[in-house]
Amino acid sequence: MKTVEKESSVKLTGVFPPIPTPFDRDGSVSLSGLKQNIEFLNRYDLGGYVVLGSNGEFVLLTQEEKLKTIEAVRESLPPGKLLIAGTGCEATRETIDLTRAAAEVGADAVLVINPHYYKNRLDDASLIQHYTAVADASPIPVIIYNMPASTGLDLDAQTVVSLSRHGNIIGMKDSSGNLNKMSEILGKVGSDFQMLAGSAGFLLPALSLGAVGGVAALANVAPGTCIELYRAFQQGEVQRARDVQVRIVGLNNLVTRDGGVPALKAALDMVGLVGGTPRPPLLPISAEMRKALHSALSELGLLPDSH
Repeated sequence: MKTVEKESSVKLTGVFPPIPTPFDRDGSVSLSGLKQNIEFLNRYDLGGYVVLGSNGEFVLLTQEEKLKTIEAVRESLPPGKLLIAGTGCEATRETIDLTRAAAEVGADAVLVINPHYYKNRLDDASLIQHYTAVADASPIPVIIYNMPASTGLDLDAQTVVSLSRHGNIIGMKDSSGNLNKMSEILGKVGSDFQMLAGSAGFLLPALSLGAVGGVAALANVAPGTCIELYRAFQQGEVQRARDVQVRIVGLNNLVTRDGGVPALKAALDMVGLVGGTPRPPLLPISAEMRKALHSALSELGLLPDSH
């Protein structure tokens, strides 16, 4: 694949919360709850929002629900913030269709997780063909999404480097936490290819390697803290950034690795936002985890009665 200079003006710098999708009591998407959460987050200097990511339960939504969710966030978005929408599907054709539809309803860029059901047949050539076809057809920039904990397929460095040469593939969100591979990728791609850490748990190390920002579940409940880490690093205050990184590890683990989406939604409820229950087959968190989550939020001063 020939290297093409990026034409996109979309800059992925900063902190991006991957927005959870709240549901009403009848199980339908709560657009009012979604907008309420966005209004809260709009008070912070975030780079923008990711909708329909893993924390948005995107694999559990219909296509109609996905597009309504994008529209609702677009309507609540102030100027200067990016709207990134997850559009990855198993089939290349379906991914292209959803990508085009997302662009029509207001997405600035798309986050495309790799297909994975036929992982034993998805070699480098098939993945490169898939992403190239999507990027060729997409009217807006494409961001690669690597999430091996969910897909069971970890994109290798050379595949990413090859895809980085496409003029409409502007970056990657890497949730693997493999900093060695991230370093290898950043050492081989052009300076216009933008890397995003996929968790607040390794945001500082990723920034140190050359990542331009992060998509962090924790930023939904602790946006100010995540921004503090990012700004401290940008201002050269590495020790302060390190102190914040160490301080958030416990809570971050609870809303990502340990409890996932159900824990993140419970945390939203605890801080006074709209979380609610996850969509089945996901189950709410246990009483034991709820207690641990409440304690971790309290320690960081994030509960309403902590102020």
